[in-house]
Amino acid sequence: MKQSDIFRDNADNCLQLAERADGQPAHKRYSRMADAWTALANEQDWLDGEISPVPAHAAPNRNG
Repeated sequence: MKQSDIFRDNADNCLQLAERADGQPAHKRYSRMADAWTALANEQDWLDGEISPVPAHAAPNRNG
């Protein structure tokens, strides 16, 4: 299992905890944690060379 997959599993766990949270502060906290794990997974994919560091639509136009 790739490191980024482990990070995404952590994000899924946080989302499940957010769904079961008793109050709004806990829900927000778990949701922010899920966002952070997802961002970390995306960065790990980039570090592993699985995704481009620059999205294709953001690349400069070299045709002139």
